[in-house]
Amino acid sequence: MAITKQYAFIQPLNPLWYQPYAERVDMLRLDLLHPIISGNKWFKLKHNLRFAIEKGYDDILTFGGGYSNHLVTTAAAAKEFGLRSIGIVRGKYDKEELTTTLQTCLDLNMELVFVTKEEYARKTDPIWLDELSKKYDHPYIIPEGGANQKGREGAEEIAELIPQIYTHVCLSLGTGTTFVGVRNRLPDTQMLLGFVPMKKGEYLADEIKPYIKENKSWQVFARWHLGGFGKWNDKLLGFMNNFHHFNNIPLDVVYTGKMMYGLEELLREHFFSRDAKILCIHTGGLQGNASVQDMLEY
Repeated sequence: MAITKQYAFIQPLNPLWYQPYAERVDMLRLDLLHPIISGNKWFKLKHNLRFAIEKGYDDILTFGGGYSNHLVTTAAAAKEFGLRSIGIVRGKYDKEELTTTLQTCLDLNMELVFVTKEEYARKTDPIWLDELSKKYDHPYIIPEGGANQKGREGAEEIAELIPQIYTHVCLSLGTGTTFVGVRNRLPDTQMLLGFVPMKKGEYLADEIKPYIKENKSWQVFARWHLGGFGKWNDKLLGFMNNFHHFNNIPLDVVYTGKMMYGLEELLREHFFSRDAKILCIHTGGLQGNASVQDMLEY
């Protein structure tokens, strides 16, 4: 596969942003892996795509909502590796009402299939999956967010980029696939903190727990959803602009922006000891900023 980890690096944050609340805060820049196939999404896709290609599949089918980075990444990766892509989209959208994310999927030659929220809730139902398989000529089906064993195995590779000097690692959660993979590969001594950008996202902790090895230290926060997935307010945008001013790092409004917003509050609440060394993982998805780009200073 053409995209390699060599393009990712750890960038120290400006001490003025986090002191005196921690000794060190850095960011793993996975957003720089590729202009579109960036962040954790590539890691979750790579083993799935390799398997599909090796088994001779011509088509990829997957699932996502109107702001799904996973859909965009799958569309781009499928195009790059010569595969046809089909996206099952939660919700009905008229052509003139497409989100920027969905329009990008179309531009990348993904066929979009809009279904009701009730239909979409069946995304793991074997009967519906079989119906979709027959209807679309037996594609290789990747779960929403790449949430399968191959996705988790790919996500484990992110942990190879994390030095053991850090006491805490911060990561945003969508399906929890990346969180599980990273947590299972990290040493037990490192605490993994998850930030959920969805309303009522506490359920994710119960969903991922069966996949996490015993004796691993982790915690999930769902306080900073700001109204729900893809929702934002002026305070978040102001924070993102201020963060960029201090650190010259662009954040996305859907995932990493909310994570860093939450981390700042945890720092000021003295959640960490002053000798804490924190690594934040930038999971990409900057195309999610298209709808607020005129309000961002980068």
